[in-house]
Amino acid sequence: MTTGFNIGDSLTTRAFLNPEKMAVYDVLPEKRFTFTELNNRANRCCSALHSAGLQSGDRVALLVHNSHEFIECFFGPAKSGIVLMPLNLRLTAEELAFIIDDGGAKAVIFNSDFAPIVEQLRKMAEINTMVKHWICIGDEKPDFAQGYEALLSAASTAEPEEKAGEDDNLFIMYTSGTTGKPKGVVHTHKTVFWALLTLSNTAEIHLSDKYMVLLPLFHVGALTPMICSVYKGNTLVILRNFDPHKVWSLIESEQVTTTLAVPAMLSFMLQVPDFQRFDWSSLRSITSGAAPLPVTTINAYMELGIEVHQVYGMTETCGPACLIGPDDARHKIGSTGKSFFHTQVRIADTDGRILPPGEPGEIQVRGPHNMKEYWNRPEATAETIVDGWLHTGDIAVMDKEGFVTIQDRIKDMIISGGENVYPAEVENVLLSHPAISDAAVIGQDSAKWGESPLAIIVCTEPELTEAQVIEYCDGKLARFKLPKDVKFVEEIPRNPSGKILKRVLRDQYPEPARE
Repeated sequence: MTTGFNIGDSLTTRAFLNPEKMAVYDVLPEKRFTFTELNNRANRCCSALHSAGLQSGDRVALLVHNSHEFIECFFGPAKSGIVLMPLNLRLTAEELAFIIDDGGAKAVIFNSDFAPIVEQLRKMAEINTMVKHWICIGDEKPDFAQGYEALLSAASTAEPEEKAGEDDNLFIMYTSGTTGKPKGVVHTHKTVFWALLTLSNTAEIHLSDKYMVLLPLFHVGALTPMICSVYKGNTLVILRNFDPHKVWSLIESEQVTTTLAVPAMLSFMLQVPDFQRFDWSSLRSITSGAAPLPVTTINAYMELGIEVHQVYGMTETCGPACLIGPDDARHKIGSTGKSFFHTQVRIADTDGRILPPGEPGEIQVRGPHNMKEYWNRPEATAETIVDGWLHTGDIAVMDKEGFVTIQDRIKDMIISGGENVYPAEVENVLLSHPAISDAAVIGQDSAKWGESPLAIIVCTEPELTEAQVIEYCDGKLARFKLPKDVKFVEEIPRNPSGKILKRVLRDQYPEPARE
């Protein structure tokens, strides 16, 4: 191990500096923990995993809801170099199996309500052979699993003797690629530390802040702000599932000062019939990311006296890339802002030539918070990071003042309700159907979700129906990836090299998605 900053130790330091300050309010079980209490539980988690035989560098997969347990399972093991693999809770057993196998997880910590899907995982030979420990959070523990609370109660609260260094891996977060196979984005203690410095020096964060976690912690858009909140000594208010009425209620009762939400969430909050009866005077600002935010929504929140800060980033950058405040958003409509502190952003062509203001090209990001690599994928890493610049795959323009506006996505990614849906992954499932000879997936505008997948297929059996196609995909893909509509065509347009002409398809199907 090397020396340097350890992310897990940021919780240790907070427990020393602010021992009695409230660190977490876990809303569903209505449990509150001071920094001392949270740190003790995190140390117990680390000790329990070490007693089970896990060592520095070993991977632990987390199939865990937003909760105090998730935070404990992140910070405790991180202190000693155990690498965390947060899993998307909405994936199927097949999708989770690929990630667990690819990442080589030796233990899986899961909530009891995921027991049925874990049972499926255990029946898969490669997973059952690899995973040595199944640890269950909750009272309804299956026979094959160890109880999380029982393990913690028998473990020590002492700080681990051996600590991870800044160049050691901290977490691997899987994100689907354009080929349809998920890739593990590797971040180290060092890259995450720089993400914290970047956020702290760009966004407005106060020691007295109360930050509400709305997004799932298996997304970097929730994970990085959560880590930053502990680093800065903020109080975390954690929601397991998004409930717009509950959000307004908690803003009032817990005096929440800031949060991050995707545009669909902000829209749902405005649709709560009686939200005006709540007191939101404590709420200083909301950050919004994952998709462009409509100007009407920005204005609606501005009229309530709530600032909305649009952000652009990705898992590969540990979150930060560009940020814009509400005042700039009004006269820079559609822009995602300027680059974060400790971050460089440029617009370049395919040869790496920097383009002049107003000319579209690929947005590229350079900064010490960029990922280390894609797990076990050196070729993909080399294609994505060139001379220190991370190629995002997004087309954008930059004006003379440095404001960036995203125009299109090279990778044709669909963002539905804040979740990334990669067409190639859905297309691969569609093409496995014996009656489908060709398939393309594009996004359609959705008033509810931002975008929804539309499947365009060529079939060999005229009797195949839309419902049958969707039913075939169900279970093979997470529900947010399922096509909301299906169009049957005789031929899918392609260019001479065989690439699907997605722009042509978008022009052919401009109508909004069926809700």
